[in-house]
This record gives sequence, structure tokens and C-alpha cells, in this order.
Amino acid sequence: MGGLPPYEGIASVKTIQWTDGTVELIDQTRLPFERVSVTCSSYREVASAIASMQVRGAPAIGVAGAMGLALAVRESQAGDTPSLLRDLQQAADELRATRPTAVNLAWALDRMLAAAHERSHLAPDELRGYLALTAQVLASEDVEINRAIGRHGAALLEEGMRVLTHCSTGALATVDYGTAVGVIRTAHEDGKRLHVWVDETRPRLQGARLNAWELQELGIPFTLITDNMAAHFMQRGEVDLVLTGADRIAANGDAANKIGTYGLAVLAHAHGIPFYVAAPISTVDPEMPTGELIPIEDRDPREVTEISGVRVAPEGVRVANPCFDVTPNRLIRGIITERGILHAPYDRAIDSLLGLTTRA
Repeated sequence: MGGLPPYEGIASVKTIQWTDGTVELIDQTRLPFERVSVTCSSYREVASAIASMQVRGAPAIGVAGAMGLALAVRESQAGDTPSLLRDLQQAADELRATRPTAVNLAWALDRMLAAAHERSHLAPDELRGYLALTAQVLASEDVEINRAIGRHGAALLEEGMRVLTHCSTGALATVDYGTAVGVIRTAHEDGKRLHVWVDETRPRLQGARLNAWELQELGIPFTLITDNMAAHFMQRGEVDLVLTGADRIAANGDAANKIGTYGLAVLAHAHGIPFYVAAPISTVDPEMPTGELIPIEDRDPREVTEISGVRVAPEGVRVANPCFDVTPNRLIRGIITERGILHAPYDRAIDSLLGLTTRA
């Protein structure tokens, strides 16, 4: 574990970066109380960082996975390219298994594998260098994608709006800048006065620990609330728009996101409040027809029974801890991507976006 430079603003150090043949990550399990980094020298260390949520957020873990594969080929002792590709595939399988819901991880791994096979004529050392470069390109692309999402989404936010968010969707969930918080950040940078309601996001409190920290550093006015307060403020007319991220969007527009998002969408619908999702196109899974088929990750019961290592539930209780839920497309007003805002019918909008044959 290494130390990062003194904090000089939210953009001073990226969430994840390739440094001299290692992968350096901000350890998000230590925020907001400590700001330290984790340096990964092997792909298994990257896999551990993803599984333990030291790095989290669909775009961020996608880039982490890509950099993990760049480490994997450096670790491999293969003396020929076919053997190197076999080692690469084994590492990809291990990384893919760490977080099954977020499709960006699989997308990034598949992109790295495709790049490797397209350059299979290269000697092993040349291929190692090429894949390290490819992973860094993915990281750079992520920043530009998030800024584009911010530009498109900021047009929806009007002066004086009160926006409710869930989970962590800022720079920490990406390589830099953010998705849903990136939209708010762009509007703020454009001079619009906004107020953000920040859901704490149980059980891991990403809203309280991460979103609140980023908004505070950015100087954007916000109020932290518990998850079960959202309905109260909606009922009082104090929420104008709900804006969340997504970890996987099905071909019909159903969106999987951090547990609790579906409940917010139902509440927003009941109160006539627009509900938007902000996510890169890589979050769209055209092979997943509907949200009902999206695999939902179950996590350690201790995330529910403990808070910061302190037990808050009786010993021996039965615990359910699904990490995500799925919001049906009928509850989503629009999906903000780097190429614009998608509207229903989402199956046709997504087909057009991806250049697929439109369904009958």
C-alpha cells in the first residue's frame, strides 16, 4: 500500500492509473477518513481489489479489469504467443467472476481479448506492450465518455433544481469525472445553482462515504439523508429529479443499479418526478433481452449485520444481501449516454444507438 500526494482537488489523482507496470487504485474502502492507494503488481491483486470493492463503480472496474489483463501478460512466462493468449484467457475468466452484475467489466475484458487476438501475429513481448497501451487507451476514453455524458445530461438540470442521487456515481466510480454526479458537476460548472439530496446507500454507504465526499470537495450544495427518507422529501415537493447510474442496461432499457434504486424509481413515479439513468454505452448489454435475466450479485452478510466492523444485529440472524436491483424501463424517463439521451421505446433507441437491426 502506498501513499498518494496531498489532496489538491477532486481531479488531482485519477481513481485508477497505470504506473510503471503496476496498477494504482484509490482504496475506496478507506474513504472518506483516509486517502491512500493500493498498488497492484499482479492480476490476482486487481481481482482482489475489485471483489473487495477497493475499486468500485461499473466503469472503474471495467478499466481495472483491462489493466489487470495487461498485468497478466507481463506475469506470464509464456515464450510463444499462443501460450500467452491461453494465460490471458485464464486471467480474464478469473477477473470476470469477481463482479457478475456490472457488464462493463466483461465488456472491457472482451475488448482486451479481442485486441490480443487481432495482434496474435506479434511476438510475446510486443503483444505485452500493445495490451498495456490498450488498457491505458480505455482509461483515457472513459474520461472523455464521462465528460460527454455530463454535457448531455446537464441540459436537463435547470437553475435551482433539487436532484436526488443514489450510491456513488462521481469520479470514484469511473476513471475520472463521473456519470450521474458528472451530470451534476457539469451543470454546476456551467453556473447553475443546484441542491443535491444524497442517499446514504445501505449497506455499504457509498452515498454517505463517497458521493458526499466528492460533492463536498466540488463545492456543490448537498444534504445527506438515509435511504428511507427519500419518500418524505418527495411527498413534501422537495425533489425535482432523480438521477442514478447503472451497472447493466438490458436491451429493452431495464437498468440494474445499486440496491434501492428500484424503490426510488417507484417513489419518483408515484410523485410525478422524472427518473433518469446516466451511464456509458458500454453499460448496455444487447445480449440481455430484459432486466429479469440480469444476474444479481449477493454479497457477504456481514455488510448488513455490521457497520464499520461494529455488529448491529443479533448473532445468528438470517441475512439477505443482494447488491443490485433492476428498474423496469417504464419507470425511466431517459438514459443519458455519451451520444445523447435515449427515450422510450428503449429497444428501438438502443438498437439504433448500437447500429443493430431494429426489432419488428
